[in-house]
Amino acid sequence: MSSLVATFTFPTATLFGPGTISELRVRLQQMGARRPLVVTDPGLLQTQAFAKLQHTLGAQDLGKSWELFHGVHGNPTEQDVIDAAKAYRSGNCDSVVAFGGGSALDVGKACRLLVKRPDLKLAQFSTNEDWSGLPRCVCIPTTAGTGSEVGRSSVITVVGTQCRAVIFSPRLLAKLVILDPELTLELPPNLTAATGMDALTHCIEPFTSPVFQPFCDGIALEGIHTVVQNLPRVFKDGKDLEARGKMLVAAAMGGVAFQKDLGATHSLAHPLSALCGMHHGTANAICLPHVMEFNIKRRPGIYRRIGVACGLDVMKAKPEDADRKTIEFIKKFVADLGLTGGLRAHGVKDSLLDSLTSQAFGDSCHLTNPVPVTREDLKALYQAAL
Repeated sequence: MSSLVATFTFPTATLFGPGTISELRVRLQQMGARRPLVVTDPGLLQTQAFAKLQHTLGAQDLGKSWELFHGVHGNPTEQDVIDAAKAYRSGNCDSVVAFGGGSALDVGKACRLLVKRPDLKLAQFSTNEDWSGLPRCVCIPTTAGTGSEVGRSSVITVVGTQCRAVIFSPRLLAKLVILDPELTLELPPNLTAATGMDALTHCIEPFTSPVFQPFCDGIALEGIHTVVQNLPRVFKDGKDLEARGKMLVAAAMGGVAFQKDLGATHSLAHPLSALCGMHHGTANAICLPHVMEFNIKRRPGIYRRIGVACGLDVMKAKPEDADRKTIEFIKKFVADLGLTGGLRAHGVKDSLLDSLTSQAFGDSCHLTNPVPVTREDLKALYQAAL
């Protein structure tokens, strides 16, 4: 091995198991948090998952021991972050409980930056600034997809643009993560599939990234195996609590794995959410096979071990055959989850191709794709995915 300096960090404390939401109040007290701001989206307010959270924290009208911000959009904006920080300050809060899908988790983590620096514009965010002393944060996912609960970043559409910015700092890490599969039981099949494909992409792309991070490689492969074994189960039977729990763990594994960085699929997917409002997981599911096809032209054999993780007998196959079998498996896996059709079927217009391509080329994820991509390559990949 050539001389190399690398950093391996897996510090997030995680509590896993059915019913673990019931421990939230005492865990907050143990970390010295007395008045949390709950950050979530409006769609969760009428769910049993939110009712469990309320029961744990206590009714708001009996002592007002917590505050609520429920203005998070499906594709979160900088204004969401600004408004959450205002709610934190006006409620005299001392901590954040980010509760929901990846959007709520991202806003909950990021709003703490504006609690510390109310004048901050996210477009001017710098990792070189001292971000120590951010409010404590507990992340509780209600979907099994983004892995944001264990992530060091938030993806937010910044003010004055239609571009999604990745706000990265190790200081954004949650103090505690609670993975309670009971909170995901109400997730409908279409969102179960889309979020699950997000988790799978978060495992596949880091494994093929050229960045040296062997810890993440092992986690990524086990995450792929876990998704392949359990996502079809929960898609078919949403009440399968065991499979729901394993999908939550797989999503967190993907969130850990992509500290190694991602690839061209994510560079394509981010603009599809920002400009077209597509669900991020759906965008990944549609674009992933096309990026895999592109990569094998210059890196044959790159998907062999991913095929093994999927349960395929490809260890002794020729590199090209191993890749082909793996890609065909992924295509069928996506189709069996009902994620059929190309980008046009999801409202993406040909007239947006140039704008999508510009944003995709400006997105940093493709810089760690296993095969270098040009602006023209990204446009061709969009065209293939239409």
